[in-house]
This record gives sequence, C-alpha cells and structure tokens, in this order.
Amino acid sequence: MADGAPGFLRGIFSFLFARSAVEDRVATYLIREHKRGRSLEEILDDAYVKNRLTPPQRDRLLDREDVIHAVGQHDVEETRRSLEAGRTTP
Repeated sequence: MADGAPGFLRGIFSFLFARSAVEDRVATYLIREHKRGRSLEEILDDAYVKNRLTPPQRDRLLDREDVIHAVGQHDVEETRRSLEAGRTTP
C-alpha cells in the first residue's frame, strides 16, 4: 500500500505541472510564426496569443524546451529581458 502513495500523490498534483492543449497550440503557433521571420516579442503581442493565454502562461512559453529549441536560447533570453523591462517601466 505504501508503494502506491508516491504515484497517488503525483496523480493528484499532476495538474499543477500539466500543459494545457491551448498552451500546446499557442506554442506551435509561436514556433511557426518565428520560422516565418517574426520576432518573439511581436508574436507574443498577437491577439491570438493574448486572447488564449494569461501573462504567466505567456511567460511559461519561453520556458518550454520545444520553444527554446526552435527559436534559440539567445532569442528567448533577449525576449524575456525585454518583457521584464517593459513590466517595470511605468
């Protein structure tokens, strides 16, 4: 019975770490648009993205391995810095 406890607890709290289907679709959109030559900031500012994700969810997109791999660590870091600077500016 004790052997099942970790699996049980993992199942209960898995929703905290699960990606939603909406986040997956937006990540696919972001990767596709970036391959077409658009900047990450521009894509994150799209109505498509803003209407589907909260600001924290948009931030999490930049932590996804598939996004980092597709657009590059440098672009992700640059966008993250830019977004943080924009939030602190009144």
